[in-house]
Amino acid sequence: MRLDAKFVTSAFAPEGYPRWERAEVALAGRSNVGKSSMLNALAAAKNLARTSRTPGRTRALNFFSVGDDLAIVDLPGYGFAKMPRTEAARIAAMMNDYLSQSEHLAGLVMLVDARRGPEREELDLAALADARGVKLIVVATKCDKLRHSERAAALARFKPLGIEPILCSALRGERIDDLRRRIAGCARAAQHAAGAPTADGAKDAPSR
Repeated sequence: MRLDAKFVTSAFAPEGYPRWERAEVALAGRSNVGKSSMLNALAAAKNLARTSRTPGRTRALNFFSVGDDLAIVDLPGYGFAKMPRTEAARIAAMMNDYLSQSEHLAGLVMLVDARRGPEREELDLAALADARGVKLIVVATKCDKLRHSERAAALARFKPLGIEPILCSALRGERIDDLRRRIAGCARAAQHAAGAPTADGAKDAPSR
């Protein structure tokens, strides 16, 4: 399977969010975690999200529609040391507003470099998702850079989260299908919880 994602809009504040009834799944991660590459891999498209050699290029919330009832929201990367402090604070506030206030947030895909493991920022994101009752999907990225003998130790670094990560490689496509199914499952779960129609009958409608 693949996620047929199409770019819709970028937003810097809630008034710029799309007015729809789609279940939204957010992608979050550090600036150098490979978020754009992962989004392109999920959509099986080379240029859906722009990749860059310079971390921290994404400075807005980027909304992508997927099919009839799902949306992916690409959040700005965090933790980039060379970003001006004022800009980092603005981005942090923008992310917090979305993650704490979005009415349609159904899932959070948290990307973490498999070689690094979660740190304070990731633990805070996980706590926020738990407080909101949002499905958390943890992805250990760049697993192609690990030797097979290093994988057990990499997984052990994720124990503080209490969730076993999906070891993924955007480069090799490893377990990308598993991640696609988990993301699609967020939309089905949101529909079921809301008593909404199935994908065949779902339609966008103003709500915000």
